[in-house]
Amino acid sequence: MNLNIDAQKEMTYDAIVVGSGISGGWAAKELTRLGLKVIMLERGRDVKHIEGYPTATNNPWDFPHRGRITTMAAEEYWANMRTGYTANEEWRHFFENDKENPYLEKPNRKVDWIRGYHVGGRSLMWGRQSYRWNKEDFMANGKEGIGVDWPIRYEDLAPWYTHVETFVGVSGNKDGIDVLPDGNFLPPMQLNCLEREAKKRIEKAFPKRLVTIGRTAHLTQPKQLHYDLGRAACQFRNQCMRGCPYGAYFSTQSATLPAAMKTGRLTLRPDSIVSEVIYDEKKGKATGVRVIDQNTKEVREYFARLIFLNASAFASTSILMNSKSHRFPNGMGNDSDQLGRNIMDHHLAAGAAGSFEGMEDQYYYGRRANGVYIPRYRNWNGDKRDYVRGFGYQGGAGRGGWNRGNGMAGFGAEFKESLTTPGPWTMSLGGFGEMIADPNNRMTLSPDQKDKWGLPVIVFDAAYGENEKKMRMDMMNDAAEMLEAAGFKNVTAYNDTSKNPGIGIHEMGTARMGRDPKTSVLNSHNQLHTVKNVFNTDGACMASASCVNPSLTYMALTARAADFAVKEMKKGNL
Repeated sequence: MNLNIDAQKEMTYDAIVVGSGISGGWAAKELTRLGLKVIMLERGRDVKHIEGYPTATNNPWDFPHRGRITTMAAEEYWANMRTGYTANEEWRHFFENDKENPYLEKPNRKVDWIRGYHVGGRSLMWGRQSYRWNKEDFMANGKEGIGVDWPIRYEDLAPWYTHVETFVGVSGNKDGIDVLPDGNFLPPMQLNCLEREAKKRIEKAFPKRLVTIGRTAHLTQPKQLHYDLGRAACQFRNQCMRGCPYGAYFSTQSATLPAAMKTGRLTLRPDSIVSEVIYDEKKGKATGVRVIDQNTKEVREYFARLIFLNASAFASTSILMNSKSHRFPNGMGNDSDQLGRNIMDHHLAAGAAGSFEGMEDQYYYGRRANGVYIPRYRNWNGDKRDYVRGFGYQGGAGRGGWNRGNGMAGFGAEFKESLTTPGPWTMSLGGFGEMIADPNNRMTLSPDQKDKWGLPVIVFDAAYGENEKKMRMDMMNDAAEMLEAAGFKNVTAYNDTSKNPGIGIHEMGTARMGRDPKTSVLNSHNQLHTVKNVFNTDGACMASASCVNPSLTYMALTARAADFAVKEMKKGNL
């Protein structure tokens, strides 16, 4: 008996954090900073900063196929080849193998689930675009009667945005517009000569449209707090998805993990697949989690007063769905039947590109890991469309042609000289549109198919709706009209309707926040309405999607929830 008690004590912490990606890293950092003894459980392998980035400093010729792989190889690795960059030799090792970790889909209602099962999660592969939501983003659901009203407002999150931006290091320009609130920025990266000219011409032709530099989580001018963690300035290599040995872009490995480790209060345990949250019927609380070792399949339990689920939206929700008890026969916290519903992402692959004649005597320095950004202007400031919400654009201008000799016939001095001449200027604008909440877009757990660890496989049942389809026409046509107004030639507009939700890798909404336990899963502090010591602050918590990249909002919500949770613990409420 004493042996059992001693063993349980060894497995007991103040808090358990499930997942080590962007929000999980922040949960661990904040909870340890506030004095808690924390264990972080990551289902995948360990990836250590610098040494865990095997291709970070490779030359193009160090890859067997110059970074590319065949369609056959991609299909062997994934259930289907969803997007080109996941198949690249340079960083494929950070993307999860669908054959090893399968999921199911309903016919014609598919989700492309792009995952990173390792310490750091997708914080190693994210696009690093970092934007605050605006005031309207938190009110639109309530005004339009879509989904549920957010239980918080911009003002609730604003100080936490500042807290996060200061630590992360977000470079950006203060533009002074309501649709894209300014933050606490490091110096912005610079537009190149053609982007500056395009900005002038587009803003003259369309005074309500702003062209600015993207706001990105790169250290352009590190501060002492960044140096103290071993981080350095961005080297403008644009090899970010290989892992950054300089720690210049924000990731769990470069920032939150070393900060949490410095406290001496964090234990990191990789290869630990959390199968469920353990619920005590008498106490009406969660007491811990059950874990399967991904290599040995050994099952063990960890215990804590506080549990943060940050495994990514779909993974966190699947854990709650699998956490069944007499009190929660349909999954923990699922009294509302909203668990797994309201899948959202950002829809993309609609925009335009064109070429520019002139400026042949000009070029740019370095490989800027960033681009231009055009904030939302549709359904804003009196603009009304036949759909709700809006979209922004990410894109940029550049000169190609340096590798045009690859595969071309030729030899000798003249041929070599031609390879040193850059090609023509081109520019592209790609839309990122908001996907609205729909309870019919959902995930469930298969009643009979299990993965190799004996856990139910996720079944997706989701698709873009009419609102997204209407919006995409503007995303395509507006991009073309802006490039044409800026003097671009050979403008080609596109709208790829073959893409599915999930392709934006911004999975959201499956355990949404709300005011009423009858219509939502989480309250205003990201607690389960019905299990107060369980929190969720990854994409699952989102009640709507906005049209800007969501990671900064996940981080701010996590820091806010951690602060609240620790205060509640000290009061004896958890």
